[in-house]
Amino acid sequence: MRAADYDDWVTETRSDDGHVRHGLNGDILVWNPITRRRHELTSMGIRVNSESLKKQLELTHQTGFLNFPYHKAIVNHEIPLSVGGGIGQSRTLMLLLRKAHLGEVSVTVWPKVLKEMCEKKNIHVLN
Repeated sequence: MRAADYDDWVTETRSDDGHVRHGLNGDILVWNPITRRRHELTSMGIRVNSESLKKQLELTHQTGFLNFPYHKAIVNHEIPLSVGGGIGQSRTLMLLLRKAHLGEVSVTVWPKVLKEMCEKKNIHVLN
């Protein structure tokens, strides 16, 4: 599930040929031959505004988040809206080094169950 309180993925847009699309996201996705899935190299997009935040929280059944200070501040227009983005260094390394898991190129505290699952697949997570 996509985060409901980050990028705007519901705002309707139209392509040059008139096809209806949704979202104001500009992520760069490539094919990862190791995982055989799409691989997000960047996270870029227009962040949620009051309207898109409420709609996305409703669609994901998370309207209770509207009680949190950050979410209230967006809805009440108390903080500036933003555009964000950047190239994911670890994700880029993952692709270049042909790794299946972020933990193979980035050190953090991984749950024991994740480490066990990775071990079974001969994926060596950094500690």
